[in-house]
Amino acid sequence: MLNGIWLSFFIAAFAASLWQWLVGGDSEVFARLVQSLFDMARVSVDIILVLLGTMTLWLGFLSIAEKAGLIRLLGRVLDPLFCRLMPEVPRGHPAMGLISMNFAANILGLDNAATPIGIKAMHSLQSLNPSQETASNAQILFLVLNTSSLTLLPVTIFMYRAQQGAVEPTLVFLPILLATSASSLAGLLAVAIMQRLKLWQPVVLAYLVAAALVLGLLITTLAGMSAQALAAASTLVGNLTLFSIVIMFLVVGALRGVRVYDAFIEGAKEGVSFTVTLLPYLVAMLVAVGVLRASGVLDAGLSGVRWLVESIGWDTRFVDALPTAFVKPLSGSGARAMMIETMNTFGVDSFAGLLAATLQGSTETTFYVIAVYFGAVGIRRLRHGLGCALVADATGIITAIAVCYWFFG
Repeated sequence: MLNGIWLSFFIAAFAASLWQWLVGGDSEVFARLVQSLFDMARVSVDIILVLLGTMTLWLGFLSIAEKAGLIRLLGRVLDPLFCRLMPEVPRGHPAMGLISMNFAANILGLDNAATPIGIKAMHSLQSLNPSQETASNAQILFLVLNTSSLTLLPVTIFMYRAQQGAVEPTLVFLPILLATSASSLAGLLAVAIMQRLKLWQPVVLAYLVAAALVLGLLITTLAGMSAQALAAASTLVGNLTLFSIVIMFLVVGALRGVRVYDAFIEGAKEGVSFTVTLLPYLVAMLVAVGVLRASGVLDAGLSGVRWLVESIGWDTRFVDALPTAFVKPLSGSGARAMMIETMNTFGVDSFAGLLAATLQGSTETTFYVIAVYFGAVGIRRLRHGLGCALVADATGIITAIAVCYWFFG
């Protein structure tokens, strides 16, 4: 599937460029396509350089945690749940602890920590995969839950809104939380249907109900805070949690006789080798996305949506924010640029500006996540992974639009 999608990006870009040249008289379109190839290749290297330092750092700390037994201990907390959602993963397997830590980092908005931990978890799941080039059920579920981007504290979006002069930077907190929760639930249900998982089992329901209650309590608590207090709490909780985890790894490791410095160096070396293997996959995906954008295919899609909405007679205000939704599955930096452009054009606290911020926080960069997570372990056949991830994306986008009309319409 990924082979066909990747090829279709280039064919669509070439066909659109031919049309612009032959019909529209745009002789510069192919120059933009070629330039996008080199630009995206350079962006890929820039991303890898940043990821190299992050991977080296966090895999060093994870090496200490593994030798201290903390990963195994954390895995036991979620064993009752994941042994039912991922029946092919044995109880107590290290992957469970890594998956737990990855989800915790994502929920707190700690992207820099979540990605290295997620790649490590994917490697751990790959050790159980009987077919090294085909995604296993457990890997697909893990990937889809990552692409749905359940984040309770979207601090970076608050920061961008503040930079653009928003009166209340955290005004989109609840809409984002509702949209990303719906996206995660849709992703889980899509995978459950494809893999015939029994979500109605008492243990699974107990975990889901408990998570819903905690989420509801958190929403109730945070919704009563002022914008300034919420932003301060978001930043404090994220940074305090992150550094506390580092200290816990070091202290527990030392108490259990782990040579923490040596363990860190051992894990850091592993991080370097992991990161280097990602570059070909990242270049392949980003150059395909780049030519698709440079060819004008995304702009044409937006124009088509606007025409369709107007012909039906619906409110077209949401269309102004759709560039963020269209680009987000393909490029995180591109979606961020689209969000800022929408804020600049229509106003940071306009309906389009608020919706763009909500769309930015509702889902993850699906094709980037696939390229990094599956590319790290050499997965080439995605099975139903991409379809389920796109279902989660679509649900997040639709929910974001609905809740923004509810809150701000």
